[in-house]
Amino acid sequence: MFEIFTDSSSNLPYEYIEKNDIKVVTFTYSIGGERREGYVRGEDFDGATFYSEMRGGAHVSTSMISIGDFCDAFSAALDEGRDVLYLGMSGGISGAFNASVLAAKELADRFPDRKIIPVNTRAASLGEGMAVIEAVRQRGLGADNETAAAAVEKYCDNICQYFIVDDLKYLRRGGRIPAALALVGSVLNVKPILTGSADGHIVSCGKALGRKRALEALADKYASLAADKSSDIFIAHADCSQQADMLVDMLSARGFDGRCIRQMYEPVTGSHVGPGALALFFCGTEK
Repeated sequence: MFEIFTDSSSNLPYEYIEKNDIKVVTFTYSIGGERREGYVRGEDFDGATFYSEMRGGAHVSTSMISIGDFCDAFSAALDEGRDVLYLGMSGGISGAFNASVLAAKELADRFPDRKIIPVNTRAASLGEGMAVIEAVRQRGLGADNETAAAAVEKYCDNICQYFIVDDLKYLRRGGRIPAALALVGSVLNVKPILTGSADGHIVSCGKALGRKRALEALADKYASLAADKSSDIFIAHADCSQQADMLVDMLSARGFDGRCIRQMYEPVTGSHVGPGALALFFCGTEK
């Protein structure tokens, strides 16, 4: 038996985390000088207040999970004789995954009979969450952590992530995008369409004039790439639920008839995409 770990960027509903006994290694952030956790088991995140504070100019700073944090988290399962499978936020936008790899190497000496496998999902938010859901499915089928890890890595090749933001300054400030891309977004009312690349970096894959056309562009990506329009899709938004509703209507007009899992962006990832960000995640015929 193995334990499934992820980090708070995976943005999955608390109920799902608890029902499936997923362990969450928590990113932290500070707002107004107050340090907070990105995920608190059993407590709701007041996204409307958080993003309102950001719109009002509140500065949010984030902290990466340390090697020691991963060692502490993994050790609890290893001490009880269970292997570890960690599904991590893309190494292309965060150093946390590399810290998990270093922690796994350190723990391998202490637990030579256990298998510790970190998987770079090359995704964030509910894209990362999709990888966690696949790991849960594999565990339910009776796979060991090596088999599950291989299946999840293959699955990640087809996780599509498309998103738009109100202001690229948040991604630029955190070093998630190059200055040239941020400059494109400064043109009046031009909205870059952003995606997660095959290696897990944030890149532009188009642009649209105005927010509504940007939403249509996300829906068009889904229409052309969705592997199965009856399968679950995932939407994360940073306090723009009405536009999330609009996107669902656009997707339905393009043949989507499955279940939509919607979540407010958790605060750490949300602080980097900024208020008004909206992302669509689904399994595609290609990434």
